[in-house]
Amino acid sequence: MTATASKSMAALWMAGWLALMLVMAVAGRETTSELNVFQIMEVRSVIGLFLLLPIIYRAGGFKAVATKRLPQHLARNGVHYFAQLGWFYALALIGIGQVVAIEFTMPIWTALLAATFLSERMTVWKIAAVVLGIVGVVMIVRPATGEINPGQLIALGAAIGFSISMILAKSLTRTESALSILFWMIVVQMVVGLLPTLYVWTWPSASMWGWLFVIGVCGTFSHYCLASALRYADATIVVPMDFLRVPLTATVGWLLYSERLDTLTVLGAALILCGNLLNLRPPSVVPARAR
Repeated sequence: MTATASKSMAALWMAGWLALMLVMAVAGRETTSELNVFQIMEVRSVIGLFLLLPIIYRAGGFKAVATKRLPQHLARNGVHYFAQLGWFYALALIGIGQVVAIEFTMPIWTALLAATFLSERMTVWKIAAVVLGIVGVVMIVRPATGEINPGQLIALGAAIGFSISMILAKSLTRTESALSILFWMIVVQMVVGLLPTLYVWTWPSASMWGWLFVIGVCGTFSHYCLASALRYADATIVVPMDFLRVPLTATVGWLLYSERLDTLTVLGAALILCGNLLNLRPPSVVPARAR
């Protein structure tokens, strides 16, 4: 497959990721108004496992998800679990548009970590992207005012956690299928969250069960889309493709919850997006000298 075709396939998978994550943000906002985040995460994992079992069966049974890299799966999904936990907590504390704007620094941290651990090249444009991303975060969080919302810090921690998870997932795609990565994500997170869930468990209302099912579906298949996209392109190319999620989520927050973003938040998000666009810039090609 040519480089252009690979990037096109990655873009298609990332379009699925974008749509599913947008719906899950709304479902997360609805469920955190009534349920504990540990419970939301656990039900999501259980639903995801039941959705995945028929796919595993059709793929040849559990041999299709057998792995020799269990420690890497444990590390990746341990980090991802707590990042996802923070993401849901942030949805309960600040607007969904602001959560996603901060989350969108993930490509910035991913670029740094990919250069460090995956030997992906750190160009001048990627360095500029990192700087713009950090400035954008400062404009959104505004530490100098002394009025930082804990939800903003939790969202930022979640973004860094997601970037670590992304790098580990990219490493796993070298030997593991998207199905295997997804299966172990669900199983590890279900085990990690079991005891906290039993401690805080309350029976959801009928409407909450519907939202929990949506979270289970979106959470499961969004990560299948992401793992598939990573098989076609580098992490620093794949992740910035969902930059449309920032304005789309802000629009949904405004339409459904009357959330308004202030000027500094909009400008900060714009800087983060500009940084991600710089991150997409292809490396310069030095022409060969005429002989």
